[in-house]
Amino acid sequence: MDAHTILLDTVVVLGAAVTVLFLTHRLRLPSVVGLVGTGVLIGPSGIGIIDDRHDVELLAEIGVVLLLFVIGLELSLDKLRELRRPFLLGGSVQGLVSIVLAAALGAAVGLPVPSAIFLGLVAIPSSTAILLKVYAERRESDAPHGRVALAILLFQDILIVPIIVLTPVLAGGGGQTTRELLAEFSIAFVVIAGGFLLALWLVPRLLHALMATRSRELSVLAALGLCLAMAWGTFEMGFSLALGAFLAGLVVSESEYGLQAMADVAPFRDVFASLFFASVGMLIDFEVLAGDLYRVILLAAFLIAAKGTSAALATRLLGFPARVVVLAGLGLAQIGEFAFVVLEEGRRHGLLGEDTFQLFLASSVITMVLAPGLVQAAPWVAQRLLGERGKTPEEDGASQLTGHVIIVGFGTAGNLLVRVLQETRIPHIVVEISAETVRRAKQDGVSILYGDASRPEVLEHAGLERARIVVFAISDADARNRGVAMAHRLAPDVPVLVRTRRVDEIEQIRELGAQEVVAEEFETAIEIFTRVLRRLHMPRNVIRAQTRLLRGESYRMLRAESLNEEASEAVLRALEEGAVDVFQLAEGQAAVGQTLRELDLRRRTGASVLSMVRGERSYPNPPPDTALSPGDSLVLMGGHAEVDAAFRELGRGPDAGALEEDPS
Repeated sequence: MDAHTILLDTVVVLGAAVTVLFLTHRLRLPSVVGLVGTGVLIGPSGIGIIDDRHDVELLAEIGVVLLLFVIGLELSLDKLRELRRPFLLGGSVQGLVSIVLAAALGAAVGLPVPSAIFLGLVAIPSSTAILLKVYAERRESDAPHGRVALAILLFQDILIVPIIVLTPVLAGGGGQTTRELLAEFSIAFVVIAGGFLLALWLVPRLLHALMATRSRELSVLAALGLCLAMAWGTFEMGFSLALGAFLAGLVVSESEYGLQAMADVAPFRDVFASLFFASVGMLIDFEVLAGDLYRVILLAAFLIAAKGTSAALATRLLGFPARVVVLAGLGLAQIGEFAFVVLEEGRRHGLLGEDTFQLFLASSVITMVLAPGLVQAAPWVAQRLLGERGKTPEEDGASQLTGHVIIVGFGTAGNLLVRVLQETRIPHIVVEISAETVRRAKQDGVSILYGDASRPEVLEHAGLERARIVVFAISDADARNRGVAMAHRLAPDVPVLVRTRRVDEIEQIRELGAQEVVAEEFETAIEIFTRVLRRLHMPRNVIRAQTRLLRGESYRMLRAESLNEEASEAVLRALEEGAVDVFQLAEGQAAVGQTLRELDLRRRTGASVLSMVRGERSYPNPPPDTALSPGDSLVLMGGHAEVDAAFRELGRGPDAGALEEDPS
């Protein structure tokens, strides 16, 4: 091994990866698939640019270490507590069923028991990189199936570490006693416990001292140094490098510098991980697979079915309805990128022969290629499988409600709306698809119904025809659209209000039957410009007028590429309207001590004083001989320019003050 060879191989891999990734991006394929394809292209089975993989494998090993480090960074204890039930129950069931199905297949084809169990372990992980990216693009990360998938993925990521620890044990299991196996795992437990102790005491103090320098170079070196040091430490204790890297990430995640550490390490992680996946592609041998193509396809189909079944069963046991079960099952029905790490570990320890290794490697890549398509097809599959069937919601007081509000979704928006309705004594009922959320809400006394609001029987049970309004505040765009259409079809006279994040969905939602659509990004923009205008002393009635214009006709004025003539005229009319605003006098201003007659604002500026507020009392139409004191608030009326001139006149003096916001 020499530096020139390593450098040349690295340049070849990265150059080929850029080309292949460009093509896969245009074809909308996962980047992992492109990287594996890069290895296939330049490896011994391809055009053979790189014949010796050993040098690339050395760099790839660093990539695996950094991958596990970042996983540890992402797995904060707060996130695990938030998703603890789907994390523990859903992840355990999915992992156990995957092991049983894949191990049974391995035993059926004649593999030794340790190898069959190992293949069951290989089948556990799904692709975190692919699935979370697809869900983010489809705006489904906060949907019920997105949250379930996230919890199970986190559990799978944690399982990678014990799987790597267990691999050498399986390889030499025949010569180890039960006591020796327990001792091995006891040591692993002590190592993990020590990592948590470091997280709670030592590492945060060390990082605080280093980060106080505000040196980016020092923060990068500290994160990488800790990662590699703990990886070396666990390796010296007889465990894998990956275990130490994972623990290092978990240690840093519990400090206040976890986010910055992830940002510093991410570029290195991506580069070295790319080398790892490319090295996996170099392992694929077309000659071995030439006569086994049908077995590759059959195995890929089996893995998709097994992974989908295990995830669907776990989701169902969590209490979710059939539609979420189908969506989560198809979303997790692929083998993940860390299966490549596990496969390589098994191959290195002799648990897999070359033929079996090649078979599982190629089949895993196929499942990853199909993953985005399965996620995209999941709503259609659920609709075709389930039709109009659905679970009838449990009986509660919904049948007695009338003139009430139906809130679909009990997230942040739904929760806040329920609080307001409770305070104002307005009858309401929530429809929520998460059984766990329903259970917690009922404990808090919320009137909530378990069910899928896109089902007619659920909406009817919620008293749709007797409702005053229906509010859809869910993140699952597909379920929301079907629910809006169903509500409009069943009760066209009941108004439907919908929350959406995306501007381009407004027209589509209105066509489905919604009377009002609230776009989050536009409401944020309106709030920002409102606060800016207040700071610039713009009269409040003018701000309100402009806000009405911007919200009018579903934000059509904001969505236009430029203001049309009609909109421009409307803005000008709003600016020409009479303005009413409040000015509070401060110590040292010229108006303090003068009477209203002496100020003579009407003659000087054109603005009139409608009222004066002093302390807790209001004085409408104050007499002209009223002397002004610091803290008095004058309510002024006039044109925009006239009120602005009055503000300048009142604010004259060495301590001219800014407009105080109206407490109302």
